[in-house]
Amino acid sequence: MRVTGRVALTGGLVADSTGSEPVPGTVLIDGDRITAVLPPGARPSGAEVIDATGNIVAPGFIDLHSHADFSLRTSPAAESQLAQGVTTLVAGNCGWSPFPITDLETLRAGTAFLGPQHDWSWTDLAGFGATLESAVNLALQVGHSTLRIAVMGNARRAPSPDELRRMQDLLRAAAGQGAVGFSTGLIYAPGAYASPEEVAALVATAAECDLLYSTHIRNEGAGLLAALDEAISAARAGGARLEISHLKAVGKANHGLVSAALERLEQADDLDIGWDAYPYTATSTTLTTRLPTWALADGTLLDRLADPAERKRIAEALRSDNLLSPDSVVIASLPPGPYEDSRGLSLTEIAQRDGVDAAEIVLRILENHQAAVSVVNHAMSEDDVITVLEHPRTAVASDGWIMDATGPGHPHPRNFGTFPRVLGHYARDLGVLSLAEAIRRMTSLPASRLGLTDRGTITPGAVADLVVLNPTTIADRSTYDAPWQLSVGVEHVLVAGQPVLTNAEPTGRRPGRVLI
Repeated sequence: MRVTGRVALTGGLVADSTGSEPVPGTVLIDGDRITAVLPPGARPSGAEVIDATGNIVAPGFIDLHSHADFSLRTSPAAESQLAQGVTTLVAGNCGWSPFPITDLETLRAGTAFLGPQHDWSWTDLAGFGATLESAVNLALQVGHSTLRIAVMGNARRAPSPDELRRMQDLLRAAAGQGAVGFSTGLIYAPGAYASPEEVAALVATAAECDLLYSTHIRNEGAGLLAALDEAISAARAGGARLEISHLKAVGKANHGLVSAALERLEQADDLDIGWDAYPYTATSTTLTTRLPTWALADGTLLDRLADPAERKRIAEALRSDNLLSPDSVVIASLPPGPYEDSRGLSLTEIAQRDGVDAAEIVLRILENHQAAVSVVNHAMSEDDVITVLEHPRTAVASDGWIMDATGPGHPHPRNFGTFPRVLGHYARDLGVLSLAEAIRRMTSLPASRLGLTDRGTITPGAVADLVVLNPTTIADRSTYDAPWQLSVGVEHVLVAGQPVLTNAEPTGRRPGRVLI
């Protein structure tokens, strides 16, 4: 459509993000801001009209947990996100961010499983942000593992007082350049090597800078409650706002534990605390998370695998670990090599084909593919997913990073379907929550966690990030077997008042910006 600077979205039901039922109205936009919500039937003079008849007009969705900082630069059209109605992605999660950089090779190796196609032409947040031009907005956090690499590489030890101060200084510098949060990924090396005391010291610095503390906690299985206690203690000691990333219980023996987890979080009523979740029963991560963390120390995994004694030691650790779950772990993506044809197959299937056990096949895949292997792990319970989604403080978030509509491998469906799956399957079809409440969990709730006051709502003065969706047809189509399928039912998306999706087709505009 042609844009004059004034746009009216007419004929639809307006969802104001409070959880109240949508009501008829006309949303008027001048430039990049909403200027009025008018009675139904209003036709402001001089305005381009977007006909939303039969549809819902909602604030653009805010994805609190994304890894788009490793993909959006090379996929700025963000087609997979626009098809879901996402207008803002919060990145730098799970302890990983593409800045600050002092040890580029170690950082590249640590983030290889995310498949970044960066030119790495920056060293800090400001430099990274200056390279971005996209259809959607990006809010940036700084990752703990990245800070650790910048100061002490992959060392498996506590930082010296000077090293800790340097990490804190780098965190302060990122905050000064516009970071909105600090994140940890305490199952990933080198973040996993940090003591609770180290984490708490950095969380206190984050609080000093008014940053959100987002954490992929240390254990999501049998140790879930203890890991939550660690996160709560760190936030309480430092006075930080706390976000528990993708709350879940992993492993069949731990199904049902999310009820106790939610109770534990509710009891921390002295904290500003929230959590998010994705609507799937499988996780997605790197294959190296199956390994003991000592195997990754000092960035020498491939060297260890080349050493017969060390290789045997790692294999024995895998065989004694009931978390390997080879039937449930499926190869999603990996760089070129002899196991390229194994995408979409489980570790059990690949091991049977090669005539070896699962531990051996893990080592073969890692050593032949630079240890940069992503997997999907079918380890969660549908009842648990519903229990978490039912809670009014659960924000919807994807934990995704695929921006394109097509590509290689077998990525997790959450990259393509998280938000429509909640709106269609869980809200409309199952009635787990109302459509209006689902929209709140994607808009005003995540905006409040970030302290954004001019996004995530439809009110005069708010930035005109908006989505027009069909409540009867919105649905996810991506599956584990056939993931590369865009969602349906999102008709229009506007970012800062500019149409980036019109009649379900991208317009090619790039009004997105880095939010600070």
